[in-house]
Amino acid sequence: MDADFSIELGHDDPVLDFPWTDPAARLAYFDLKTRPELMAEVEEAQRFPELAEFLHAVNSAHSAFASAKCDTWATTELNAEEEILGASNKFGTYVDLVFSNIENRLSFHMHEQFARMLTELLRRAPEISAAIEVSVRRCFFGEAEETRDGFYCTLYVCGYGGDEASARRSCGIALGLAGNAVLQLSASPL
Repeated sequence: MDADFSIELGHDDPVLDFPWTDPAARLAYFDLKTRPELMAEVEEAQRFPELAEFLHAVNSAHSAFASAKCDTWATTELNAEEEILGASNKFGTYVDLVFSNIENRLSFHMHEQFARMLTELLRRAPEISAAIEVSVRRCFFGEAEETRDGFYCTLYVCGYGGDEASARRSCGIALGLAGNAVLQLSASPL
């Protein structure tokens, strides 16, 4: 499995307001860490059970993290780097993760160390047609009157295959490995 990380703190890079609501107020943050029953409201998790398993793991009491946002997609559009895999389909998901501990949320060092250690751990996984990228980004925690600048990580997990079903299977396997790795790192000092 290909695994890498990036630091995306530039002016034009994505940022996260946490907790979040979309401008139309149709979608919002679900606190799955303290209210796991809200998993039933996460449409992507209902359509992709492996994502639900990952969300349960990263929001569990054993995890140092909580999920903030997620999505899934399927495509036949591959970039040049992905074409070398010989696949015609990609199934992907992303999950935004925040540390549960507020001091860790504000520490760039903790995020960079987590991203580095997670990718090193995932590179040891069995060879499968999948790729994981961890991106460290800026996050604004709290309400407008009391916002604190910090960081979050986005995990992109993509599986590849000759059809959507095989790409989806590869993504699910990679997502399971990523969930186990997050729990393993949560149990050790970062």
